[in-house]
Amino acid sequence: MRITLRLIVSLVVASSVVVFISAGYQARHEKVRLQEELERRAAILADTLQELVEPLMAHGERVADLQRLVERFGNRERLAGVALYAADGQTLALTASLPQQFQTLPSLAEEAIQVDDAKHGLIQVGQKHWHLFALPMRREASLLGALVLFHDAGYIETHATQIWRQNFIRLFIHVLLISLVTLLIVRWSLIRPMAKTVEWVRKLRAGEATEGALPKEALFGPLAREVTHMAKSLVAAKAAAEEEAKLRHAGESRWTAERLKEHVRSVLQGRTLVVVANREPYMHIREGRQIRWVMPASGLVTAVEPILRACGGTWIAHGSGDADRETVDAHGKLKVPPETPSYTLKRVWLTKEEEDGYYYCFANEGLWPLCHIAHTRPIFKAEAWAAYQQVNAKFAAAVLEELEGTENPCVLIQDYHFALLPRLIKAKRPDAMVALFWHIPWPNPEAFAICPWARDLLDGMLGADLLGFHIQFHCNNFLDTVDRLVESRIDWERFAVNRHDHLTFTKPFPISLAANDLSGPPQTHTPASLLRDSVLKELGVSARYLGVGVDRIDYTKGIGERFRAIERFLEQTPSAQGRFTFVELGAPSRILIKRYHDLGAELDAEADRINRRFQTRTWKPIVFLKKHHTHAEITPFYQAANLCLVTSLHDGMNLVAKEFIAARADVQGVLILSQFTGASRELRDALIVNPYDIDQTAEAIRFALTMEPHEQRVRMERMRQTIHERNIYRWAADLVSELARLRPDAPRARTVQGPQAV
Repeated sequence: MRITLRLIVSLVVASSVVVFISAGYQARHEKVRLQEELERRAAILADTLQELVEPLMAHGERVADLQRLVERFGNRERLAGVALYAADGQTLALTASLPQQFQTLPSLAEEAIQVDDAKHGLIQVGQKHWHLFALPMRREASLLGALVLFHDAGYIETHATQIWRQNFIRLFIHVLLISLVTLLIVRWSLIRPMAKTVEWVRKLRAGEATEGALPKEALFGPLAREVTHMAKSLVAAKAAAEEEAKLRHAGESRWTAERLKEHVRSVLQGRTLVVVANREPYMHIREGRQIRWVMPASGLVTAVEPILRACGGTWIAHGSGDADRETVDAHGKLKVPPETPSYTLKRVWLTKEEEDGYYYCFANEGLWPLCHIAHTRPIFKAEAWAAYQQVNAKFAAAVLEELEGTENPCVLIQDYHFALLPRLIKAKRPDAMVALFWHIPWPNPEAFAICPWARDLLDGMLGADLLGFHIQFHCNNFLDTVDRLVESRIDWERFAVNRHDHLTFTKPFPISLAANDLSGPPQTHTPASLLRDSVLKELGVSARYLGVGVDRIDYTKGIGERFRAIERFLEQTPSAQGRFTFVELGAPSRILIKRYHDLGAELDAEADRINRRFQTRTWKPIVFLKKHHTHAEITPFYQAANLCLVTSLHDGMNLVAKEFIAARADVQGVLILSQFTGASRELRDALIVNPYDIDQTAEAIRFALTMEPHEQRVRMERMRQTIHERNIYRWAADLVSELARLRPDAPRARTVQGPQAV
């Protein structure tokens, strides 16, 4: 209540000052106006009387006439009286109603006679205010005296007093309104949300449920956001601590963010951690005059970002947002995540030519199809290779700058964009522990040898201390490739390469998700059937069963094969027509590359063809939504779907499969998974298919839709258990632990001579 009282008093004082100043100015202005008006009337009347009075005053014997004249003109429109005075001060005539004080010559009239000019002003006699207008009377060159007009000026003061009274009444009304409005505003805009905030924090402190966020009133918006983020962090930390305690009690060893943080702190022992990736975890884009941040849709970001959230460090990436430069400091850095800053993002700026050559041409028209073996011919251009080298050198300079002043730092390089980077870093910083994780498949030696600069790429990669792949099969392919193409020695027992007296170890690290929602028993969610009805209604489709696919629009994802499998399923199962709808959430990708641009049109045509064949007025089999979807937008589709189709023709891991499982707290739904994904090695309870076999995939769809709920539950529980145990924190812990174990001064392992390059 004190703040309310202070606010009211402050507003009342401010309002009073304004009213007093305004009233004073208004009263003064009105007095001047009325006085001027009175002076004008007096001047006009004096001029009129002058013509009558001067001839009579020239003849002193006509005093009686003068008296009759002043009596006749007295008491007109506030004219209280008229007086005539001789030049020597003698009173010649005076209206009888005037006070006795005016029997003598007023000083104002005396002054008018002396200066021979009209004079006017206000005087007070007793309690009464008078306005006097004195006009000299002349006859040719002789000064006869003065004519004085007396007006009652009391009404001027009365009017001024009335103005003050009105303003005081207005002030009183203002005070009442101010008090009432202030009380209402404070109650609804301050006290009520503050009370909600207090209650919300109290529940949080007491460990009670705190669903939803704090009040979103504009005044409390910034505070609400910060407190909400803090609360989420506290809840997450508490949940992690509780989970860790449960696991320790149960003798289990599942990984959490807190456990990873402690593990990395222990393993790295204060050494700097740097992550290098082409894709930045947060980008800033301009929308009108506003700048907002977005988290790009990327499996790499999904997998790696929780590591730096947990461990801190620096993420070095290409600044690709149109407002990225406006949000960093002079060194290209900023703290992220925006809501709870825990690590540093350092942006590297590339020219359009560098981005086109390094990213679009060499990396994605060359290395990507080369490694995926997806029947798209890789394209290699000398100028693109030059750009790739140039950008790798630029990133190496950024990393080395970040490592200045550090000892034995750890560098985690991500993906095929930076194959040359390990060698460049190790050449300048041999004390650095460098790991390169290859997020895409590694092909057989014959396929990789297509690249004209295959040996250069391998030499760059072998500068690393540790090379990580998703599965052992890719490790084997890499070692076979090295053995075939470059001079080296292979330690087949430890899967290591000795080149130029430097050991590079290879090891599989199956990447995963944070999967925080997998901890503990399933929470209460909206039933999948209700959610499914809602999703289909929003799409304008009437159906009973829902399938979902989530992919970048990429020729490696097998989206076309997926559509044709759905067509075959509808052919073979006519009862499903009108009852099953498949929604493909396709994120446009690399549209500047012709193959990707053409693919989008091909998939549109294929979906339209199938829809024209089967669709009805209220139903169609395929809904193709081409846009970038946030995780929040995708999750309802995961939770509502009867099945999820992942039909990659070749994939390193594919996290969509794991995201679908993580989203199914109801332990229902069926995952149909390509055998050519890394995930198929872990998620054995999915329906594993060959995506090139359209009939097999169609049969898997039929089997999934008819699978008993009990079997769905058993399969889903086992897969959820797998990704719970093998989550992103375990992946990071294994990677960092393995890297930290490989000290630069470690003794060289015994190696076995492999075949020499030809």
